[in-house]
Amino acid sequence: MKRSKNLLFAFGSGLLLWAAWPVSPFTFLIFVAFIPLLWVESKVVSKRKFFGLTYITMFTWNVATTWWIWNASEIGALMAFLANSFLMCFPWLGFKIVRKQLGENSGYLALIAFWMCFEFIHLQDWGLSWPWLTLGNALANRPHWVQWYEYTGTSGGSFWILLVNVFLFAYLKNRFKPPEEKTPRPLLLGILILIVPLLISLLDGIHLRKRGGQSNIVIVQPNIDPYEKVDEAGSLDSQLFKLISLSEQAIDSNTSLVVWPETALYTPSSINEGALEENSLLGPLWTFLKRHPHLSLFTGIESFRQLDNKTKYSREINGMNIEFYNSSAVIDSGGAHAFYHKSMLVPGVETLPWFLKFIDQLFAKFGGTTAGYAKQSERTVLETKTGYKIAPAICYESIYGEFMSRYVRNGANIICIITNDGWWKNTPGHKQHMNYARLRAIETRTWVVRSANTGISCFIDPYGRVIDPQPWDKAAAIKLNVPSSNTKTLFVREGDIISRAMIVLSVLFIAWNLGIWIKRKSIAKKMNSPKV
Repeated sequence: MKRSKNLLFAFGSGLLLWAAWPVSPFTFLIFVAFIPLLWVESKVVSKRKFFGLTYITMFTWNVATTWWIWNASEIGALMAFLANSFLMCFPWLGFKIVRKQLGENSGYLALIAFWMCFEFIHLQDWGLSWPWLTLGNALANRPHWVQWYEYTGTSGGSFWILLVNVFLFAYLKNRFKPPEEKTPRPLLLGILILIVPLLISLLDGIHLRKRGGQSNIVIVQPNIDPYEKVDEAGSLDSQLFKLISLSEQAIDSNTSLVVWPETALYTPSSINEGALEENSLLGPLWTFLKRHPHLSLFTGIESFRQLDNKTKYSREINGMNIEFYNSSAVIDSGGAHAFYHKSMLVPGVETLPWFLKFIDQLFAKFGGTTAGYAKQSERTVLETKTGYKIAPAICYESIYGEFMSRYVRNGANIICIITNDGWWKNTPGHKQHMNYARLRAIETRTWVVRSANTGISCFIDPYGRVIDPQPWDKAAAIKLNVPSSNTKTLFVREGDIISRAMIVLSVLFIAWNLGIWIKRKSIAKKMNSPKV
């Protein structure tokens, strides 16, 4: 009976996390979602058994929330579910070890530190980065709760969620103590910690304003089936015709920027960045741009470059060193002026860490285009001739908060997200992805312009409000007067301060526990050594 109760509680925590996740209306459940798992930890003595029960929670959460990856790649989804669930268990194992060694208060603080340290590592480019389930993302469809993300980023949300869970669990556990030991303090502190950030966000939101710019931006949502696109040789003509036709419907004399989605310019053999104007397939594009010399085009492009020397990303083809990219470019009637090569590549599709190269043939597409991309390390701002300085984000990159903030620190005054979420079909995946973009707007107080091939294309103001969202599976073109922004929030200026503090705290906890372990081993060795 006890075993089945622990299994039920572990499974229940995973279900609560899923039920709270965007785009669910039950976001408030995130503040109690870990309570069943915390209860399991308090009852299970064995670290091995607790690790297994924790895995049940994490696996349930991963599968229930991101099952849609399966629509694009079965092997990619399976590896994501198994690996990410496994990695998520280690902060909890560390928590159990610290609680046993140093007591409850230190243990719960260690849980917060270890979990946030894990999230921070998962936000870095280490080959298997998958921060989709960063706790702070759970609040993406409640922007009025988290206006203070401009100071903390999503790590502030993770800290808030964990802290409320811990205090509410402490109160629940306190209810089972003898009457003379009971205290309402954990409940009062939990409620206070829950309410104060909401009040801060409310006060911040009082100054919400909507301000238009003098020129407008046109977003195109062509609604081209990505599977047909990559399988259909010679389809660039029809793609360009659709993209240009939709653009023409919205462009006026005040349009200064048109945005097309990820890999809008695509051929099976890729497109040479150094010879765009000479490429006969792109003739309709140049005709369109010369017809509108006042505007710039920001577009996705599947591209390559021929290099003089071999690099770690290049492939030798017919004696030439070639790098392939999932790119974006700023183009106008005068030619291509700037390129950006996607930097945060999708694990298993566009990148694998060196220790998993032996299974690269097993992976197929899940959310990207084709394997074998090179990437760039600089956060290059792309400037247009009309004054917009673009922070480019291709697909999956838009879920990386601190990564995107570096563009704004480098002078970007608008964020342009281009994506192709059609791989996942009409599932929660594309809705979650759009909502995460709202957090980038709040963190940087910068307008977000989002062009998604099959939806959801939209504008997002600096307070996370979505404007003119276009539904799934609809071809559309929308426009809005969008002002550029020169704001530098605390998060933009200083980065993820909370996570870095949690890394320091995690190192201290590990060192402290290691010191205690060494000391105990030394004492045991002396006690067991033969007396002379």
